Amino acid sequence: MTDINLIRNFSIIAHIDHGKSTLADRMIQFCGGLSDRDMTQQVLDNMDIEKERGITIKAQTVRLNFKASDGLTYVLNLMDTPGHVDFAYEVSRCLYACEGSLLVVDSSQGVEAQTLANVYQAIDNNHEIVPVLNKIDLPAAEPEQVRQQIEDVIGIDASGAIKASAKTGEGIEELLNSLVANLPAPKGDPNAPLKALLVDSWYDTYLGVMVLVRIIDGTLKKGMKVRMMAADTEHTVDRTGVFTPKEELVDEIGLGEVGFFTASIKEVSHTHVGDTITEFKNETSEALPGFKPVQPVVFCGLFPADAADFEMLRESMNKLRLNDASFQFETETSTALGYGFRCGFLGMLHLEIIQERLIREFDLDIITTSPSVIYKLQMNDGSQIELHNPADMPEVTRIEYIEEPWITATILVPDEYLGNVLTLCQEKRGEQVELTYAGTRAMVIYKLPLNEVVYDFYDRLKSITRGYASFDYQFDEYREGNLVKLSILVNSEPVDALSIMVHRNQAEHRGRALCERLKDLIPRQLFKIPIQAAIGGKVIARETISAMRKDVTAKCYGGDISRKRKLLEKQKKGKKKMRMYGKVEIPHECFIAALKMGSDK
Repeated sequence: MTDINLIRNFSIIAHIDHGKSTLADRMIQFCGGLSDRDMTQQVLDNMDIEKERGITIKAQTVRLNFKASDGLTYVLNLMDTPGHVDFAYEVSRCLYACEGSLLVVDSSQGVEAQTLANVYQAIDNNHEIVPVLNKIDLPAAEPEQVRQQIEDVIGIDASGAIKASAKTGEGIEELLNSLVANLPAPKGDPNAPLKALLVDSWYDTYLGVMVLVRIIDGTLKKGMKVRMMAADTEHTVDRTGVFTPKEELVDEIGLGEVGFFTASIKEVSHTHVGDTITEFKNETSEALPGFKPVQPVVFCGLFPADAADFEMLRESMNKLRLNDASFQFETETSTALGYGFRCGFLGMLHLEIIQERLIREFDLDIITTSPSVIYKLQMNDGSQIELHNPADMPEVTRIEYIEEPWITATILVPDEYLGNVLTLCQEKRGEQVELTYAGTRAMVIYKLPLNEVVYDFYDRLKSITRGYASFDYQFDEYREGNLVKLSILVNSEPVDALSIMVHRNQAEHRGRALCERLKDLIPRQLFKIPIQAAIGGKVIARETISAMRKDVTAKCYGGDISRKRKLLEKQKKGKKKMRMYGKVEIPHECFIAALKMGSDK
């Protein structure tokens, strides 16, 4: 069992692409966690989609042994965390299980929005922070300016910041020695009853649910009978182990350590993230506070392209939820798309990742409806209801007013693009809170309605700033808004999958864009098809798909004009009748293409 004073638990936090996973690779390599033959790039990013996109989605842990300059061998428990705002939930869990953080800042780009958000989370968890200036091998690196920036913007002492290059391995030994010297050892009572924090859980086909824990008090041993306090279930521990980063079985996980156990648990629903695990019959007196339950911000419907795949989609989503506690769903039906699910996500990237994993890992063909947020409807009778899907909106006469969620967004942007960013935020109904400078970069704080951000805000922000802006947001409050439901009618039939909630001032622009898009996508029929955008009973935009025509007068050579007229009249009557009885089948590709449309494309 390791001496508690020789244990250091820390997480690596940074903005996207500042080199967290590469730095973790170099540490694993330096400490001999893997042989050179087993070493790959981004060892801890084990999903294909993570390697392809170059982002971390799931936080991963690894235990390393490091012989420090003082001659002692320390046990380092490293947690590599995601950088993207959508996965901030993963970061908060890791920070709670550690005593310190490595703050990685790219010495060519400086402090970014997500750097700030993650540092403030670490400070809230009373972490000791060790700043690292990464990528010093780049020609554009300016470590001294970035060091000053860390002090000015974040307000922590950066005089001892380590200069390192995760790519070349420079400064790694100095960094590890600094970690050991500056971070505190974990505290706890080795003789108290077992108290362990459930940090994460995922499903293994052969072993059942694997549970990642941080031991706060006591020891977790093989064969011990444990109880999950929140789920109120009991299990017998089969195996205990640590990741080095390969799985390595041990007889016990001691005080202050991070490891995993399996206990033939069949349902991940029994393992709530943030739960307290204690020994059965010798329980700890009080449970840990755990984590705040995750709040989805973006909702959309997922439907199978083939109705026969509904059960398979349900199974696949259940399996995905085993590894992602923040993904939520419930069944719903739609007249246009049949049976499917209403799903909640932490943001647009989270939605994209889940969608891509369903297609790749389970070989499913799915349709996604347009994303929406939760609106609160204050009814005339004094009650309040939550609206997740615009198609479920009650009669307007029964609603007193509608409230929409607002967020506080922090945008860091180089000075030359500031005008573009301010224009974009104004367009999106934003309210400026503050504007400050850190060197040549402006930090803008805006309050924005979330439904504007959900559509295409992030894409447009990246394009108008050539990718130099960084963006982070926190939920702020619900506010009353002048919102309306925009319905799309095809051949006078409402298509509920395409209905969206918009601000009244933008309804016409949004409706016109949708109608124009659908006109190009829906195949022509033998009769005219009107496509209309309406608010209630009032049509605000219309496009018409012209009919395919057969030349019925082709057989008339000369002769009286009345013959031709008679044939054309007959054709006209037929088309009118056809339109009354004709059903317009909207191909699934049209739904997907129309729903992918941002508000201004």
